[in-house]
Amino acid sequence: MPDEETQPPRVKPPSESRDMYGLLDEVRRRPGMWIRNGSLRDLEMMLVGYRLALDVHGVEERFDLWPDGPFSEWLARYGRSSAVGWAAEIERQVEPGTTPLESFFAFLDEYRAEHREDDGSEME
Repeated sequence: MPDEETQPPRVKPPSESRDMYGLLDEVRRRPGMWIRNGSLRDLEMMLVGYRLALDVHGVEERFDLWPDGPFSEWLARYGRSSAVGWAAEIERQVEPGTTPLESFFAFLDEYRAEHREDDGSEME
């Protein structure tokens, strides 16, 4: 019988995520369950849908990941800005030896560390 350390992490349904970052933690753990072939554009569209659902249901939550939002503006400091959004730009300029998804999460972690007091969330 496998022990807890060898079992894959339990998949949480989206309803158990406390916010967008909780959902992104699940995507990071099991990306193949959430997005096709590690496509950041698919992830970006999933997040746009998430934000639209917040609006439809009247839920207040900070959302910095619009294609032209604060996260995109922050990426521009690294010469990574694009009229088509953060996903396309990260995919276009991915560093050798890494995947676009790995690059995205590295940038997101850095962004969150710099903006932790702004978003009111704790990094897990």
